[in-house]
This record gives sequence, C-alpha cells and structure tokens, in this order.
Amino acid sequence: MHLLSLSINAAPQPGLYFNVLKTLKLTHLSGSAGDVLEDDPVGRLKVFVYELPSKYNKKILQKDPRCLTHMFAAEIFMHRFLLSSPVRTLNPEEADWFYSPVYTTCDLTPSGHPLPFKSPQMMRSAIQLISSNWPYWNRTEGADHFFVTPHDFGACFHYQEEKAIERGIPPLLQRATLVQTFGQRNHVCLKDGSIIIPPYAPPQKMHTHLIPEKTPRSIFVYFRGLFHDVGNDPEGGYYARGARAAVWENFKDNPLFDISTDHPTTYYEDMQQAVFCLCPLGWAPWSPRLVEAVVFGCIPVIIADDIVLPFADAIPWEDIGVFVNEEDVAQLDTILTSIAPEVILRKQRLLANPSMKQAMLFPQPAKPGDAFHQVLNGLARKLPHDRTVFLKPGEKVLNWTSGPVGDLKPW
Repeated sequence: MHLLSLSINAAPQPGLYFNVLKTLKLTHLSGSAGDVLEDDPVGRLKVFVYELPSKYNKKILQKDPRCLTHMFAAEIFMHRFLLSSPVRTLNPEEADWFYSPVYTTCDLTPSGHPLPFKSPQMMRSAIQLISSNWPYWNRTEGADHFFVTPHDFGACFHYQEEKAIERGIPPLLQRATLVQTFGQRNHVCLKDGSIIIPPYAPPQKMHTHLIPEKTPRSIFVYFRGLFHDVGNDPEGGYYARGARAAVWENFKDNPLFDISTDHPTTYYEDMQQAVFCLCPLGWAPWSPRLVEAVVFGCIPVIIADDIVLPFADAIPWEDIGVFVNEEDVAQLDTILTSIAPEVILRKQRLLANPSMKQAMLFPQPAKPGDAFHQVLNGLARKLPHDRTVFLKPGEKVLNWTSGPVGDLKPW
C-alpha cells in the first residue's frame, strides 16, 4: 500500500514529494457500495448462452488473435466465462437472461484498431438467427437478452462521436440490455438500463509489473498518451474535446506533472510511483487508464464531463477519484495541490482494498468479485423482469426495416 505523508498545510514541492510512508489499515467499503461490490450473483440468476455459428465469434478470433489483448476483449472473455459459469443453464425454459456471443470489435486494422462498420450487420444477422431458430427472442423482442458491445461509443459502432450520434443504436437492440464500456449521461449512445463495464486490461501482464508496496510515490501527476490525434483530427480541436491539448499546453513544463506522449516499458511501474494519474477522455469518455489507476493504487483524475463510470452502483468513484470539469483543465495544478493530505490518504486506503481492484479486472480463470461477477450482479439486480416486457401473441414493437440502409445488407 503506497500512502502519502505531508504536513497538512504544505503544498507539494518538486523533488520533495512523498518520502515518508505510514502503514495504515485498509479502509472498509462501508455502506451500500461496499455491500454491492461483494455481492455473490450465483444462485440469483440463470443465463442461457446461444450456440451461434462460429463465424460470429470463434472464426473471427482465429483470423486475428490480437483481439484477445486489446481493450475491447471483454466481449470474448465474457463469452468464455459464461460457458463454464455456475449461472449458466442448458435449459432455456428456466433462463432469466439470454446471451448472444457476437464479437463485434474483432475486425482489426494492421495497426490494431477495430473497424466497427460491419458490426451492426453482424448484430442484426445474429438476432435474425436467434429469432428464427429459438422462440425466446420473440416473446420479449430482446427485453430479456443482453449483448456485450465494448466499442468506443458502445452499440453506436463508430469511433467519432458525431458520426456515432448520427447513426445511433441499431433499432433491433432497443429493448435489449447492453453491457458496454461507453457511458455518458444524456447521450444517444447510452441506452437506459445499460451495464457499464471497465475496458479490458490484461491482468496477468499487470501482475508481472508489480513493485514493492513500500516504494514511495515520488511522482505527483502522471500521464502517458496522445494529446492530439493528428491522424483522425488534423486541426486538433475535436479530439478529447480539446481537454488533452489543454493539459499539454498548460503543464508540459510544470515539474509537478510527469506527462509525455512516450509509452515507456516502465509505464506500469511508473503508475505505482505516482499519487495522481490523469484519466482524460479520448474519442470516448472512458479510458483503460481507469483500470490501470485503480489496480495500481494511483488516484484517478477523471476529466470527462457527464461520464458514467463502470459499476457505479458498486464502486465509490467519488471517494477514490478526483473529478475535474473539462473547462477547468487549466487549473489542474491548483486543484490537485489544494487537496488535503488526509483526503489523499483516505483515497489511497480505499484504492488499496483488494475488492476494488478485483472488480475492474477480467481474470482467467475468473475470481470472486471480479468484473465478470459484477456484470452478473448488474443483471441480477434487474430481476424479476416486469411482466410488461412479455409481448402478447402476434404483438410487435421493434421495426425490423428501420435504421441506416447499410445495416440492412446481409452479413
């Protein structure tokens, strides 16, 4: 556990940060958040996993195994987890939820970026298949079905916000529950009732980079990543809504800020030696840095207006993080140096709680309280289904012919 010790009224000075360590007991996650975090979903729900043709999942992965390590890999590991989970039922008549394993983010460019443009066609094709071969979709038109859609803007399937908003969520998913990384309040790409999950970060790789717990946190603010996405945003005004550019312009020469576009081999080790880790939005509000910061006990500084964070009903984000409005980025140094040491200590104690870290990870094999189980907890809390989700014989709600013309093409 890395903890900060400063005099109460002293602002941090370059080179004099945090050389004194105190051994303190972990802070228990009291109240509803802590109780929810430690819930056990087993016995509270049953999930039926559709056996889809391998072209929707396994063959896509065989074509490009890189999908196993990118930040959207939760869709793959969630499938594998459910196949052997005690909540799985082979009898669909007793299922509370139905799951369709469609790997929508596994079509990668040579540089490893996902191309989601065929994802709506894939999803539509899978829904046509399950609605034609099983009776369960048609009973509710998907209201008791869930899909994992971990792309930048979830089921809007585009990495640029304006275009994602323009295309929206495919009409056939309007009644289903979406398990997705994207979460932003009052946004067309966030469907009511969605379960927001963390992006995938490789647990085993992170574990191999752990450093001794008593190592002092000698870095005040840490960030590695893009400040301008020149390839997709040549003018530099749209990417991250200008927030990352503002970080660079205001703090590139500030000795309290260790920020760079470089991605060193010591990246994980560096985070474990930092007090604050910047987690600004990129193309989407979320970032894998959220996971890395929590796992490595670095207080996440969340710069993404209206963000909906992973498992927000279980993880006390307000207690473990610092929230900075995008328009206030220029005051980051004042904001962070003004936080009282006892407040920082409490956040670090909470971050040191193993259950907090476990909830952000998708380990193989699964472990109690991990992200897989938090998804199941989210699904269990939606039960029992309201009777109104079950349609009358012959009743239809969804419009199968609506949506962009391209989405209607066969896949």
